Amino acid sequence: MNIHESWKPYLQEEFNKPYFKNLIQFVKQEYESKTCFPPGKFIFNAFEKCHFETLNVVIIGQDPYHNFNQANGLCFSVNDNVKHPPSLVNIFKEIETDLDLPYPKSGNLERWAAQGVFLLNATLTVRAHEAGSHQNQGWETFTDAVIKIISDTKKEVVFLLWGGFAKKKIKLIDGNKHHILISGHPSPLSANRGYWFGNRHFSKVNTILKAQRLPEIVW
Repeated sequence: MNIHESWKPYLQEEFNKPYFKNLIQFVKQEYESKTCFPPGKFIFNAFEKCHFETLNVVIIGQDPYHNFNQANGLCFSVNDNVKHPPSLVNIFKEIETDLDLPYPKSGNLERWAAQGVFLLNATLTVRAHEAGSHQNQGWETFTDAVIKIISDTKKEVVFLLWGGFAKKKIKLIDGNKHHILISGHPSPLSANRGYWFGNRHFSKVNTILKAQRLPEIVW
């Protein structure tokens, strides 16, 4: 598991639980017998690219992309030189209008993770072309525990909850010591109904970070 050392003291207890060992066994069997994404070395990429100490922002996704060469272990992110999926296009369009920035060439969000944006999918693996195929195997138990650990251990983190699925995670977050921003999902279905564009979450995050005298995110 490629997980940065900073996470290990907080996650070791989860790693030792029976459900997690069963989950890892399931994932190993799936990767050995079927085509799955992201590539094995990137399953825990969110934990490798964003260190626990520098984490200031959390974005919660649902499932990894399930087409070839897309998923890289960070929610909403794709590899360099890969066509941007519709949700990511709408994320970048909102950044364009919110912060008056040019539309980026690369959809690889490792640049955000390096600045303390934790890009967590609720389910960390998926079978090729089968959305949701690795749900209800234990990943949600693990990622819920991760959200709660962040909430319990850190303070003044900004949680971005986009869409109905992510909003359900609010019960894991202490709203008295963290900042929670909620909007519709950036998918075309939600965005075209007016639930995404204009949320200005990216400038709002930077306003909150600036008030804490923390570096603003270069989105």
